[in-house]
Amino acid sequence: MSLHILIVDDDASIGATLSGLLRDLGHQVNTCASGEQALELLPREAFDLMFLDVRLPGIDGLATLQRLQETGLSIPTIMISGHAEIDTAVKAVRLGAYNFLEKPLQPERVVLEVKNFAERKQLELERNQLRQRLGGDGEMVGQSATMQQLRDAIRKAAPSEARVLITGENGTGKELVAEAIHRQSNRSHAPFVRVNCAAIPRELIESELFGHERGAFTGATRRKIGLIEQAHTGTIFLDEIGDMSLDTQAKLLRVLQENELLRVGGTQPIRFDVRVIAATNKNLDKEIQAGNFRDDLFFRIAVIPIHVPPLRERREDILVLANYFLNQLAQAYGRRPKRLSSEAVALLENYQWPGNVRELRNIIERLMIMGEAETISADHVRQALPRLESPAPAASMPANGETAHDFEAEEALSLRDRVENFERQLLSRVFQQVRGNVSEMARRLRTDRANLHRKLQRYNIK
Repeated sequence: MSLHILIVDDDASIGATLSGLLRDLGHQVNTCASGEQALELLPREAFDLMFLDVRLPGIDGLATLQRLQETGLSIPTIMISGHAEIDTAVKAVRLGAYNFLEKPLQPERVVLEVKNFAERKQLELERNQLRQRLGGDGEMVGQSATMQQLRDAIRKAAPSEARVLITGENGTGKELVAEAIHRQSNRSHAPFVRVNCAAIPRELIESELFGHERGAFTGATRRKIGLIEQAHTGTIFLDEIGDMSLDTQAKLLRVLQENELLRVGGTQPIRFDVRVIAATNKNLDKEIQAGNFRDDLFFRIAVIPIHVPPLRERREDILVLANYFLNQLAQAYGRRPKRLSSEAVALLENYQWPGNVRELRNIIERLMIMGEAETISADHVRQALPRLESPAPAASMPANGETAHDFEAEEALSLRDRVENFERQLLSRVFQQVRGNVSEMARRLRTDRANLHRKLQRYNIK
């Protein structure tokens, strides 16, 4: 792929030779002779890669890299110098340099470095395109008031550098919210690194987060750059942070306080510039009371709290999401989009969705793959959703003749869900009592038949 490359070197002959080589490879190249010129140019144009000389008139290459970091600009940089030293290379890497090359530059080495960088960028582009084809493009679908409030919170939080804590049940889309914040932030051009704190074994999480030096422990045969370092100038997403051990919480707290870390087995602190977004499906207030989560770490990561609502609290988005997934999956599988019958929609909209949006997508994918008909019926939905609630049986009658209703069992449900459950049970009981005579049922409940038919259809009572 063609790259837009900036060369910063006060040696005109080197600049001409390097730019000629890169242009021959098909890349677009700009040159300048000082760090000051580079700092003026970089905010105005989008570059994919920069070659930066260490020794420059005025501010040197390392100072230029430092200034970029301070202003929030980040660009993959290959440092070049005729006076290569280990200390200089280490400083450059800590400041975010992609690599370090020694003068005189070897053309084959330059070609290899640029080729590797271009391939990596192309793979990242293809991965994003594939995710888009499969419906995992990070788009937050839904027009409910709740979703609009969520988008507004993201819009306000994204441009800041404040740490964000995202809460919500599994499958609600917490990672999509984190990606949206990163994408709308000033760090969108830099890495977004995801860490699943629950999936990494306890004994390995420090090595994964902070990295380790060669020989730090048995099996550490080479240095490992940790995920926090990999996210330098970008965003690190600590998913399921509520599952992190107390020992690791204490070390993470120190790292976030100091903005520097020690690799496992290391002795030299490493500075980093990373925005932290964390997420959890746990109630951290209760976890703090139970002694499972540090309150000082909570206050560090929860500067801006954002809650992602469960799908059952935004039922008006269910049909929108279902159709979105149907279209995305049809494109991915090379099929014609299916449509949902009104009865199928009613079942989907009245299901509780314990797995939230993730479960809905999986069910829609199952319906897309397994069904041959162009219209998805209510029976198809019932087969795909074995946990789908059937109409409630007639309620047992206490001695006083009133319907028994266990409100304690519904304690976790919203008011709307409780009302719907009660209405479903009442309609089902009366329907059985009148043996399906809708006219008699409408008379007993003092409602019109049209309204009653709609409710019976909605709750699949027949």
